[in-house]
Amino acid sequence: MWGRQEPERVELWCMLALTFSTGVIDAAGYLGLDRVFTGNMTGNVVILGMGLAGADDLPVVGPIVALVAFIAGAAIAGRAGRGTASGWSGRTSLLLLLVTIALLAAAGLGAARESIDAIDHNVLTALLGLAMGVQAGAARAVGAKDVTTVVVTSTLVGLVYDSRLAGGNGGSPWPRRLLSVLLIGLGAWAGAHLVDLHFSWSVLLAAAVTAIVVVAGEVHRRARTA
Repeated sequence: MWGRQEPERVELWCMLALTFSTGVIDAAGYLGLDRVFTGNMTGNVVILGMGLAGADDLPVVGPIVALVAFIAGAAIAGRAGRGTASGWSGRTSLLLLLVTIALLAAAGLGAARESIDAIDHNVLTALLGLAMGVQAGAARAVGAKDVTTVVVTSTLVGLVYDSRLAGGNGGSPWPRRLLSVLLIGLGAWAGAHLVDLHFSWSVLLAAAVTAIVVVAGEVHRRARTA
């Protein structure tokens, strides 16, 4: 079945699933790790700036850890993906498998603690930031238009700018843009509910989604190249 699907369509749905996963992870980070984003670096940098100003007792160390880990993850993905053509490749599967492992490690560490202290916060933030950086880099290599998996601001601008409401022709790929915005919000909603049960449940959901994406993408890749 996967081999008969258009590559762009399969890759698009995989990236949309990872967008949902990012919403889950950002909810887990913000609600479970002292108000830090590990996927949305725009929000993270804003929190860092306000934290440095001493506003509302916002954290400083956590956002820095998330930012450094995210950069490291994106660098790993860039190194691994260098020289490959755009689209899903074997390296994409390996990178997203690394994301799954990092998320499982974070879920396991969170589950092993009765209470998460400041040191655990930073370790978990680093694991999630690294995972999201690798994911974002892998998504960039795949190149699904309008779906970065970690941010929807530019996607939302494109959706509205090209709409008939703004004088556009309405011919833009609005369904994928709208789905991207809705899915990251839905992921945040699901993550927030799971954090109420335990931090690890939200991360496990994101790990499960990423694992399914890895399997779907790799099966499709092998069917297409067979």
